[in-house]
Amino acid sequence: MSRWAVVLAGGVGSRFWPLSTPERPKQLLPLVTDKPLLRDTIDRLAPIVDPSHTLVLTSANLVKSIRALLPPIPRENIIAEPRPAGTAAALTWAALTIEARDGKDATMLSVHADWSIGNDARFREVLLVAEAAAVRTHGLVTVGVVPSRPDTGFGYIQPSDPDEATGSPVLKFVEKPDRKRAEKLLAEGYLWNSGIFVWTVGDFLGEVKQHARELTRAMALGPDAEASDFFGRVSNPVSVDVAVLERSKKVTVVPGSFGWDDVGTWAALARVRTKDEFGNVTSGAVHLLDGCDNVVHVDSGTVVLYGVDNLVVVARNGLTLVTTKEKAADLKRLVESLPPMELKK
Repeated sequence: MSRWAVVLAGGVGSRFWPLSTPERPKQLLPLVTDKPLLRDTIDRLAPIVDPSHTLVLTSANLVKSIRALLPPIPRENIIAEPRPAGTAAALTWAALTIEARDGKDATMLSVHADWSIGNDARFREVLLVAEAAAVRTHGLVTVGVVPSRPDTGFGYIQPSDPDEATGSPVLKFVEKPDRKRAEKLLAEGYLWNSGIFVWTVGDFLGEVKQHARELTRAMALGPDAEASDFFGRVSNPVSVDVAVLERSKKVTVVPGSFGWDDVGTWAALARVRTKDEFGNVTSGAVHLLDGCDNVVHVDSGTVVLYGVDNLVVVARNGLTLVTTKEKAADLKRLVESLPPMELKK
């Protein structure tokens, strides 16, 4: 069996402003450990996937930085997406690339570059279980994370019969719910939709051709097509969940529990970083008295907090952001309202 990994590493990570910028987005920042999230991802996969069989898909302006960050990854394996076209197009292009190099029977493990994983060894074990299921069933396998809370920030998957050893057919995908419905889904045994996918490239491309009408024009190109032509023919940017998985009858979910978290906002760091005895997560020169459940990141200078709770405070290059943990989930709206000069700091 020939095994490949595909790491999706695009996006700007605006919810981590002002630390994240278009030139240094979330996946290139050391938010969970002392290494950038992307580097953690590659190191996590290395025991089961050779660097020569690892593709990193990213935006064109990040290729140079990623090459410097990941010297073991061959230069031709860092692929610039000519334009954002959704995960359906990105994963299809990756599958076509693998098929051209290694044939349709190669397996493809797809992950994102901006996750936190608490148990790397268990994560790899579940990936291999999913791979075995994909080869056995000739279907599309997703890993559904066993929920630890009724989170409204994730989509959910309803399995027909959760089986950790072999997986089970997917009955339903559910978009991000409100709090009340999230509690109901948790009680009914739904799993978080993690965005971890495993399949053979031939099986996946077969389902793309059958179901992903948004990619019909792109798929009509010959095997020698350039990425710019392929992405340019995508009629409508769309996620792989919508274009393929929700339309296919060949989707299986394998449950997994390995400390997964989508590090989507500053507030999420409170779940994945070490806290002090009052629930505060700090980085840099911070003095905090009579406060709890704060997230504070300081690049330079010193930040002092006194008698405040549930805040996010980020200080970088003479600019300081102060918001609540709740509002930190909506930083995109704030960033869009700022004068251009503030964004360049």
